[in-house]
Amino acid sequence: MKRRDIVIVTPALAAANNGNWQTARRWARFLANDYRVHITDTWAAGPTSPDAALMIALHARRSAASVAAWHGAHPERPLILVLTGTDLYRDIDTDASARQSLAAAQRLVVLNEVGPWRLPPALRDRVTVCLQSATPRRARTKTTRHLRALAVGHLRDEKQPQTYFAAARALAHRSDILFDHIGGGLDPALAAQARALAAQQPRYRWLGALPHAATRARIAAAHVLVHPSRMEGGANAVTEAVVSGTPVLASRIDGNVGLLGPRYGGYFEPGDAAGLVTLLQRVRDDPSMLSDLAEQCALRAPLFDPAHERQTLLSLLAELLPQAPLETTDERPRRTR
Repeated sequence: MKRRDIVIVTPALAAANNGNWQTARRWARFLANDYRVHITDTWAAGPTSPDAALMIALHARRSAASVAAWHGAHPERPLILVLTGTDLYRDIDTDASARQSLAAAQRLVVLNEVGPWRLPPALRDRVTVCLQSATPRRARTKTTRHLRALAVGHLRDEKQPQTYFAAARALAHRSDILFDHIGGGLDPALAAQARALAAQQPRYRWLGALPHAATRARIAAAHVLVHPSRMEGGANAVTEAVVSGTPVLASRIDGNVGLLGPRYGGYFEPGDAAGLVTLLQRVRDDPSMLSDLAEQCALRAPLFDPAHERQTLLSLLAELLPQAPLETTDERPRRTR
């Protein structure tokens, strides 16, 4: 039987090198054996857009025009809406187009375990939790001469790099605690702060945007990943750290708690640079704390198995497209614009 076409709409394609693109690319790979997958940043009815049996749209607000176009052209065809951190924790409260996207979707996907509780009770029966996965890496033996912290995320306010900057400044006297920072300077003011800090604090390095493979290698090499976001749907970087044997120090927000669990021992309050400083000094000065966080992460790692994420997606699509065949081919997902 002929495989059905599906379209994945993501506001960010490969050039953005961000979480939305990584999610879209990974999902296209997971689904390519069973469906013909098209990735695009916009969809509008017409001969230049792929004709598909189902749409997966990432981002309620930024993909709102594509969602509305799909719903208007094909109201009978399924639509899956994937809610990002800014969707869940800001836009569905303040943005009319985001709320319209919610109303149009047959299914809603959230990327952390506590995400469903952020939605109105009337919508929760439409929700599927799909934890993002990463291929595991063997935990590396790391030097005891210093502690290398790493933050991963483009420089924008939602990621709160200011908290990381403040911690690096506060620990400038500690020659045994190093700070690396990966991410493009999307906010020019934050980029200027990163450059100034690197000039003042020799143990802080802003590495800019790196390819995904290089970022993963640095996550695996770090002693801790620091994730200070103030809003997050479910960060790929956190998942990648956990499956690489790198403990995480994270802001206590739903998007992090929904990945690491409510009892995880590496939280600090959002924006609390002093709390982050305390944690960094503890994991440096008390080796048992670092190993304890690593053990807690190891217990969560099976939740981020690629096979589990793929099966969640296939089950959801099979529910919405019950006649979809399950053929096996080597065809690669296709990207359109």
